[in-house]
Amino acid sequence: MSEVEIQVEGTPNPNAAKFTLSRSLPTDESRSYFDADAAAGDPLARRLFDVEGVRALLMVDNFITVTKAEEARWDDLVPPIREAIRRALA
Repeated sequence: MSEVEIQVEGTPNPNAAKFTLSRSLPTDESRSYFDADAAAGDPLARRLFDVEGVRALLMVDNFITVTKAEEARWDDLVPPIREAIRRALA
């Protein structure tokens, strides 16, 4: 399978960004997580919560909305988030 392409878009909330993937996520159901403990059974979500500054996730079809901590900067978060997604879906 080829490497997943990831497009990043802003949202009306400056602390949230939408990561659109070139293929669907492994499960068909939508999932929301508001902390790492809730994501314990989801390998992709666990990897994303390992990125310092990630506070919440919404995962649906082929996109992931990531909510960051107020003090975190998107310039610092986007590269490790992309890497976490690619590794989890490899």
